[in-house]
Amino acid sequence: MRAHQIMTRKVTTVTADTSILDAANLMLQQRISGLPVVDETGRLIGVVSEGDFVRRSEIGTQRPRIRWLEFLMGVAGNVAQDFVRENGRKVWEIMTQDDLCTTTEDMPLADLVRLMERRNVKRLPVVRGHTVIGIVTRTDLLRSVASFARDVPDPTADDDHIRDRVIASIEKNDWRPAQFGVTVCNGIVHLTGIVADARFRRAAIVAAENVSGVKLVHDHLYLVNG
Repeated sequence: MRAHQIMTRKVTTVTADTSILDAANLMLQQRISGLPVVDETGRLIGVVSEGDFVRRSEIGTQRPRIRWLEFLMGVAGNVAQDFVRENGRKVWEIMTQDDLCTTTEDMPLADLVRLMERRNVKRLPVVRGHTVIGIVTRTDLLRSVASFARDVPDPTADDDHIRDRVIASIEKNDWRPAQFGVTVCNGIVHLTGIVADARFRRAAIVAAENVSGVKLVHDHLYLVNG
């Protein structure tokens, strides 16, 4: 299996000029730990994650300063950079923008998981050229899917069509899961994501079951109580 067969296609993104407050609230509302940062054309220019909010002046977690030692070591530039990250008001001031870790839509899952582990990242934006077309997040399910994929053939072209139809049938509804993901192999559908009501879960399963070509639906949806 490959990245495009499990990635989330509706990616929540922010721009470099998004306020840090808005980015933090968006992450909380969507229950996600990171956001790709894109320009007006959809080109990936950075990533902002939970780790970027750890050292912040609002909560008094700035790095401790020893001014005389900093002067002797000549690290004033680093101190200035830290000040911006701890006090900045826009996403561009705290986002990671150098050496971004991304994947292509055709990367095999086994390689993708190894990349995430090696770089110690929780999410991989999926890019076509420089444009974000999806995202794969690191979850326990991802590991199980990667393990499962070694023992079964790649999904067929029809599986990809089934996946597209399942996504279309669910995403148009208000009860669609957050962080929604679909994998299909030999007509067997796996649903992942977060739902706030057991009725939403059942609706998603029924919607998938009614898609032409679906043989069986496995529910991996996670129920949270808002």
